[in-house]
Formats: sequence, C-alpha cells, structure tokens
Amino acid sequence: MKKNFLLLLTIAALTMPTKAQKEIYPTYVGSDLGLTFTPTTSSFKIWAPTATKAQLKFYRQPIGGTPTRTIDLKQSKQGTWAITLQGNYEGVYYTFCIQHEEKWLNEVADPYAKAVGTNGKRAMVLDLKKTNPIGWEKDQQPKLKNATDAIIYELHIRDASIAPSSGIANKGKYIGLTETGTKNPAGLTTGLDHLTELGVTHIHLLPFFDYNSVDESNTAPQYNWGYDPVNYNAPEGSYATTTADGAVRIKELKELVQAFHKKGLALVMDVVYNHTGITDESNFNQLVPGYYYRHTADGKYSNATACNNETASEKAMMRKFMLESVLYWAKEYHIDGFRFDLMGVHDIETMNLISAALHKLNPNMLIYGEGWTAGASPLPDSVRALKQNAAKLKGIAVFSDDIRDGIKGSVFEAADRGFASGDTSKIESIKFGIVAATEHPQVNYKKVNYSKKPYAASPQNTIIYAECHDNNTLWDKLAISALKATVAERIEMHKLALSIVLTSQGISFLHAGTEMLRSKYGIENSYNQPDSINAINWNLKTHYIAVFTYVQQLIQLRKAHPAFRMTSTAQIQTNLKFLNAPAGMIGYSINGAAVKDPWKQIQVWFNGTSKSIILPAGLIKGYKTVVVNNEFVKGGVENLLVNGYGCVVLYKD
Repeated sequence: MKKNFLLLLTIAALTMPTKAQKEIYPTYVGSDLGLTFTPTTSSFKIWAPTATKAQLKFYRQPIGGTPTRTIDLKQSKQGTWAITLQGNYEGVYYTFCIQHEEKWLNEVADPYAKAVGTNGKRAMVLDLKKTNPIGWEKDQQPKLKNATDAIIYELHIRDASIAPSSGIANKGKYIGLTETGTKNPAGLTTGLDHLTELGVTHIHLLPFFDYNSVDESNTAPQYNWGYDPVNYNAPEGSYATTTADGAVRIKELKELVQAFHKKGLALVMDVVYNHTGITDESNFNQLVPGYYYRHTADGKYSNATACNNETASEKAMMRKFMLESVLYWAKEYHIDGFRFDLMGVHDIETMNLISAALHKLNPNMLIYGEGWTAGASPLPDSVRALKQNAAKLKGIAVFSDDIRDGIKGSVFEAADRGFASGDTSKIESIKFGIVAATEHPQVNYKKVNYSKKPYAASPQNTIIYAECHDNNTLWDKLAISALKATVAERIEMHKLALSIVLTSQGISFLHAGTEMLRSKYGIENSYNQPDSINAINWNLKTHYIAVFTYVQQLIQLRKAHPAFRMTSTAQIQTNLKFLNAPAGMIGYSINGAAVKDPWKQIQVWFNGTSKSIILPAGLIKGYKTVVVNNEFVKGGVENLLVNGYGCVVLYKD
C-alpha cells in the first residue's frame, strides 16, 4: 500500500504543468479519474474544465436503447466533475456528456474507462477482481537480465490462429493463443507451442486495446491491425468470445497473459498514444475540445501521424493519461513491455518519465518504439523521441531502419535490393547495424544509408530487424526485388538476412512467420486486408521446416552466447573488430572470453554476393565451424568456401 501511495505521489509531481507547456486549464493531480468501484459505492469522475454542465447516463445494454437514469455531476476541484452513488452498480453501462459553450456534446465512455461493451460506445461498471483467472495472484512474469537478451516476435492475435491449418479451436481469439497441443495437418506444432518451440523470449502483440475499425456487432469476418484507438484502457472486443460483456474480454486477455507466462514468454503490448482513431468525435475531444491534441499555427489539427491528428504528450493531462495508462496495463494485466507506435511524435521528457515509472514497477520491463513520424510536427525535433535522439532516451530502444533497409533494400522502393540480396554497396549500413547504431571506429558513417552518425548510447537502445507488420514481408520483398534469383537462392538470401539480425548486437526482432517464409502475396500494406492475405498459413512450416529449424538454431545460438548480446558501447568497441574481408563480404571477430562467453574467440562472415568465396586461410586458422553456408554443422576449418548469400560462424573454445 505504501509503495502504491508513493507511486501516486510521484505521478502527481511528474505531471504538474511547466511554463513550457503553457497550460491554460488546471491540472488534476488525483488518481481517481473514471470509475472507482466498490460493492457498496461507485464514484464517477471526469476532467472537463471547459464544461458548464456535465451528466452521467446509465443504460441496461451496451448499444441502443434509452438511458435508464441521467444524473447531473457536481463541479469539483481542478477542472473535474464528480459524483458518488450508494449501492452496487455492477453490470450497468454508462456514458458521460458535457455542455460546452451552451451546447451538449456527444455521449462518450470517458478516456479512463477500463471496461466497455460492444464497440466501446459505453463503459461498464464491474469488479475487476472478478475478472482474474484462477491462480492470477501467483502469475510469475519472466525475468530479463539485460534488454539485449530479448528476442522479440511480433504477432497479430487473429493472424496466429484464424487459418484452418492452425489446428486451433478458438480461432482469432485471445484464448486461441492459450491452447496447447495444437498442430498443423502434418502434425507440427502451431500457436503457443510453436512460439515456445521456436525459442523467442517476448511476444509483441499488435494493438489489443479497444479500437475503432472492426464492428463488434457484426459477426462477418473483419480484419484490421488496430492502430486506431478508441478506449485506451479496455481490451478490444473482437478478440473475445463475447463482445457485449466487458468482463469477458478482460478475463480472456488475462488468461492469454497467464498462458504466455507459464511458458516463460513475456508479453509486449503495442500502444498507440500518438493519435486517436477518430478526431472531433473522440472521447478526448467530447470532454475537453481540442486540449489533448497539437494544432498548427492556423488552429487546425497537426498531423505528424498521417492519421488526421496527433496527441500532445507534452501537455500535463495527456502526459498524466499516458503514464497512468501504461502503469494500469502493467499492474492489472501483468504486461511485460510496451512498443510505442510512432514514438517520434511524443516528447522525450514524457517517454523518460514513463520508462522510469515502469522500470520502478518492474525492472524487467522492455520498452521500445518507432523513432520517427509520418509527417511534420509543431513540436521541435530536438525535444521529441526521434531516432536521432535515442541517446537521450533512458531504458528505451528505437527501431533501426538503417539495418532493416541495409539488409533487404528500401521499403519505399520495391525493386531496391539490400546486402542480403546482392547489393554490396550497403555494407556500411550492415556494419552500422552489427554494432547496434553505437559509435565504432571501423564504421564509415558517411556510407550508412540514413544515419551519418551513431545515435545509440548503448546496444540496449537499438532494435535490430529486417521486417515487421508494415511493408512487404521479407520473403515478398525478396521475390519483388530479386526477380532473376531462383527460389533456392531467395531462401538463402532470407536465411542470410535472419542470420544478420540474430548475430548482431542490440535487441533482436522477428516478424511472425518469417521462420517459415511467410508471404502476404505481394500486398505491402495489409492493415485491412482479409484473412486470406494476413493469416499465418501453418502449412508453410511443413514446406519450409529446414528454414524453421535454422532460425530456431540461430535463436539458441544467440541465447547461449553473450558475445552476441553485449550490454555496453565500450564492450563492443573493445571486443568486436571488423576483419579485412574479401570484396562483397563482411567479416568480424568477437573476443568472447572478455564477456565470459564459452567461446573464447568468434568470427562471423556474411557473403552478400551470388558468387562463392574462399575465406582468408590466415584469418580462420585454428577455428572450428558452427554455421557454414546457412547450415549448422560441426567440424574443423580448411579452405572454407562460402557460397553466395552464405553465413559462416566460427569459434575457438
């Protein structure tokens, strides 16, 4: 209790307005916005400093019908309106509405709503304790010694199970990912068992807060990634077995988290605080018109997100909302990490406050985000959580688009190749990624594709990846850009790309299905495409079991050897040395002994050409092989020939 009280005091202090924020409304410093429920009382409170009147309305059902009761709220301190009602209101649906400039605005579930009914139109009174699955109080969250130990697997809930080949009963649902013993037609593991078999540490789930783009009242198949938030603190209903009852979606999501934790898997929540799915009609705007958003000089909504609006994290009540929201998810749902969509929209101070609070709650918390925006913002670049400011972010990593496009070619030019598909002009971009965007004397930053100087303070600042849900899958990108390559060559390119990701310093990140050459049939932006495009085809695991096994072995290699997971820039500078490699190749050595690796010396070689190349005999003398030409082997080294698009890993013990 004392710990929670101190945490609340910290939040109140951190969210007090500063002169730089130019707050024109009072900042509420309490921690009880929204609903405070007990079996004998229910307290309702909203922050609406511009309101002249405010009302609370009760309903029997989540959508439709007329209010069973309308209650006037009382004006309270620091811009709030509130009322406490005696009795047990569990199961009641409710909304708020305010009068602004003599006009009644739309009814909404307030931004702090933790339970909602169908389509999130109305909030719901419930006892959160009753949503806890059996054994929830004994749930054990996985430990993470260092952020660089994480191997992240990005997955959409529906994609994971909706295909007939998944063998999962509860297709497209939270609880589909709790099922064990599921198999594809060939008897290979799918779903949760597949994730544990693969060996990743963290499952990054695309947005599962309540979002706008799927009509939960319609049972026809619908699809969206979910980057259009409505109710930030309530789970999405389309992934639940029942959409009307807010308690069901909460309990089933907790069951998913619990199932992951029992398997030793941490869960990362994809959060989208940078914009709302709707603008004028949003919960924010219907209670405090305009406040939560940034505006251009002419008074219009600024749009750094390319989604019609951008939120103003630097404002006291938006900062407070974000901070309290992530802490709520972390405490109520035992979430292990957060991925921030378009994190470059948010200000550095807010992100660092969030990181500090989350790491105080759970030192194992993993936090990362996109260090860019989709357009210009009125907030100066110097104060935003952009990639170039990564060194100013504490305990937060950014995605490296430098190595992403260095590996496979630009995501904005479909035909552009990367190092893994034959464009060896991108060698310095790969080297930049190998050292996790930190400062290294052997990287020629002038030749790095996007960043002309290091931006990471440590390898724990950088996410290393070749693909994510955005843009073409890696397999599709190779098919489009390497048109003349055979299928066999493209498989080696794909394996080389993942070899680079899983042997580089920093935090490894994989897109779901990459381990079995997932395709979206050339559809670059599949955010609203049908299941036929987005579903993971589990038959691919049968067809490409050799690729799956190789990726599985790469993951085991990374987990077994701290040399690939160094924790400081100084360690990388001292112990990782790039070798004098033949043209078209990258080679580097790691002093494993210095970081207590069982392998005292390690060499890694990548061939970005289509030609076979013999490694320099003088450099590899005395080494043993572990990976040769994208295959795990064991043996000595003599006249080692590296095939086109091959990876070699050598060691001395």
